[in-house]
Amino acid sequence: MKNSTQTRSLSSPNLQIFGRVYAVLAYSSWGLLPIYWKFLGQIPAVEVLSHRILWSTVFLSGLLFLQKPRPDLTQLWRSPKQLSILLTTAALLAFNWGVYIYGVNTDRVVETSLGYYINPLMNVLLGYVFLQERLHWSQGIAVILASIGVAYFVWQFGAVPWIALGLAFSFALYGLLRKIIQVSPMLGLGVETLLITPVALVLVIYWEATGVGHFGSTWSITLLFIGAGVITSLPLLWFNKAAKQLRLSTLGFFQYLGPTFALLLGVFLYHEPFTPTHAITFGFIWSALILFSSTSLMLRPTR
Repeated sequence: MKNSTQTRSLSSPNLQIFGRVYAVLAYSSWGLLPIYWKFLGQIPAVEVLSHRILWSTVFLSGLLFLQKPRPDLTQLWRSPKQLSILLTTAALLAFNWGVYIYGVNTDRVVETSLGYYINPLMNVLLGYVFLQERLHWSQGIAVILASIGVAYFVWQFGAVPWIALGLAFSFALYGLLRKIIQVSPMLGLGVETLLITPVALVLVIYWEATGVGHFGSTWSITLLFIGAGVITSLPLLWFNKAAKQLRLSTLGFFQYLGPTFALLLGVFLYHEPFTPTHAITFGFIWSALILFSSTSLMLRPTR
C-alpha cells in the first residue's frame, strides 16, 4: 500500500512540474560553479572543502532554526539507522565536493564535466538495481556505450579518469541513498553537514593556529569562504527536493545541464585541451545520452 501511494505521489502532475523546476535550478547552478572555485584556485582544495562544509553548516543551521523542525530533528537523532545513512551520504558528499574542487583548480574542468555526463547513466543503473525501476533495453545499450567511451579514454591516455568516475559514482550513490531515506531535504542536508563539520572545524583551527590558513588573509578570500556555504547549500536543497518528487531515472535527465555548462567553460573560457580522444570519448557518452533521453521521452512512469 505504501509503495502504491509513493508511485501515485511521484506521478502527480504538480509534483512533476515542481520537481523539474528544482532540477533545472540545481544542475544549472552546479554547471556554473567552476567560475566560483577558480577564484580560490591558489588555495589547497582540502582547505576550500573544509570551509565549504563549515559555512554550509552555518547557513543551513540558520534556515533550520527559522523553520523550527524540532520534533523531526529529535526523532532523527533517536534513529541510529537514519543517522548511519546520513553519515554515509555526508561522507559521499564531502568526497564529491573535494574531488570537484580539486578538478576545477587543477585545470581539469573538462574531466569534471565528463563525470557528470556519466552520472545520469549511473542513476539509471542504480535505480534499476536497487529501486526496481524499469530499465528499457535501449537504456541498457546507453550504459554500454558510455562504458565503451570511458574504456577508450583509458586505452588512449593510459590512465583512468578517476576525477570523472569519482564524481559520477559518488553523486549517484548519494542521490540513491537520499531518495530512500525518510528525511526532509533541508533537515537531511543540515544533519549531513553537521555530522562532518567537526572534522572540518578541527582542520580550519589547526591551519589558522599554525599560520598556514587563508581565512582572514584578505577580505575577498574571507567572503568567498563564507559565500561557499550559500552557493553550496541552495543547489543541494533544490536537488534533494527534486529527488523526492521525481523518479531517479527522470532526475538523471536534467544532469545534462550541469556538465554542458562546465564543458563550455572548460574549453572556451579556461582554454583546456579538447583532443580527438576527448571528442571520441564524449561522442560515445553523448550518443548514450541521446539514446537514453529519446527512450525516456517515449516511456511513462508506471502508475
